[in-house]
Amino acid sequence: MSLRAKLTLGTATAASLLLLAGTASAAEPGAPGIGDPYYPNAGNGGYEVSHYDIRLNYQPSNDNLSGTTTILAKSTQDLTRFNLDFALKASSVRVNNKVAQFTQQGGELVVDPKGNLRKGADLTIVVTYSDVPSSREVDGFTGWKRTADGALAIDEPDIAPWWFPSNNHPTDKATFDVSVAVPDGVEVISNGLFNGTAKQINGWTRWRYRSTQPQATYLAFVAIGQFEVRQSTAPDGRPVLNAYSLNLGADDSAAKASIERTPEVVEFLEQSFGPYPFEAQGGVVAPGIGFALENQTRSTYDPAFFRRGANTYVVAHENGHQWFGDSVSVHRWRDIWLNEGFASYAEFLWSEHVGEGTAQENAQYTYDLYPADSPFWQVLPGDPGAANQFHGAVYDRGALAVHALRVAVGDEDFFTILKRWTQEQKYGDATIEEFVALAEQVSGQQLDELFRTWLFTKGKPAAAPGGATFATKVAVAEPKSFKQIRATHELLAGHQH
Repeated sequence: MSLRAKLTLGTATAASLLLLAGTASAAEPGAPGIGDPYYPNAGNGGYEVSHYDIRLNYQPSNDNLSGTTTILAKSTQDLTRFNLDFALKASSVRVNNKVAQFTQQGGELVVDPKGNLRKGADLTIVVTYSDVPSSREVDGFTGWKRTADGALAIDEPDIAPWWFPSNNHPTDKATFDVSVAVPDGVEVISNGLFNGTAKQINGWTRWRYRSTQPQATYLAFVAIGQFEVRQSTAPDGRPVLNAYSLNLGADDSAAKASIERTPEVVEFLEQSFGPYPFEAQGGVVAPGIGFALENQTRSTYDPAFFRRGANTYVVAHENGHQWFGDSVSVHRWRDIWLNEGFASYAEFLWSEHVGEGTAQENAQYTYDLYPADSPFWQVLPGDPGAANQFHGAVYDRGALAVHALRVAVGDEDFFTILKRWTQEQKYGDATIEEFVALAEQVSGQQLDELFRTWLFTKGKPAAAPGGATFATKVAVAEPKSFKQIRATHELLAGHQH
């Protein structure tokens, strides 16, 4: 080798060493939160998840949950360590098949892999655990709901930490495989496609589900207990799975008269929101929830919604979320109006469809319901704060904001906006500001004042959208749907924590 070649090689080697040293020094811990002002510890930085494989065993008699979650992810920076959101007691963690050190505190599982992880690296993270979920609290709250015959992993804004480790924020969606083994005779319901059961030699049965489209962690759920499970096919060919607790008592028939109409409701909503975005449909009714939640593909309802008879309005609301909230998720939790305002407006649309009151009539009555001095008008749907994230104003004033847009731009542009939004933001996350920009683009109107009035200004607006002022006596008859929508919203707004 010539001296010149040796010098060149030496220079290249030195440069490489400097580059490696620079890379090594740049490696940092992933952030313990994703940066959401409402929930600073929600989610984590440094990686993105593509898939969760959750394989569990659950014993209803003692509330013991055990098993393994395998996470497929990719690092987004050079990492020395990273966090998972998890409240249960882990027994082991492996990263890319190597045993990793870990600590747990305050709902955070801090993982120290063996060696730094390079940006762009594929990660296989395996967490094994066993615990009693109902005994675990994060910030004084327990999301896991133990019932007389099983348990419910259902809540918003988070439930994942009580049954699987995750990057627990809507901005990091993933696909899911969920399989849960339970004693024979116990049923398990989860999201997506039902992939059947498998008998085990120990007198247990394993139930398997697969979610093929991106799903936020809080929308992943399990309901375990005694259920009647009904399977059918929707008119569009998608599988439908509904499940009804055997403990519904007198509410059983009204619940079935509502939930069994899910494919009809979805078919109607497609006219306004565009094609249904997921691989399956259905619903679950179980005591012990206290609210309804739009779990992806399979919304879950407390029987209280059906105490006064069939209630298709809550079915319209939760399935409206399949577009607004599930397919298009919030970028930050302050964008909650994009979920609740439009799901509530789905009820107004359903009311028009079934001839029980127009959207205009429901908007006027909602506006008239709250006096100008009511604290209701002090909560801002566009940024309600974590304590008021599920306040009634987010639902009711949120729906009024949607109707105000419809009145301002006309039906043609309004429904074009909704369909373009759900198509262009499909399976992603978005902000209120992005929605406003699309509405202005489609309509050709400047809409800042409209949204400022209905979403971001305290106090009762001078007039209902498209209707009378609060100083004017309204002569419109009460819509037949109004009392049921009001009762539904009161229950829906009660699930905050």
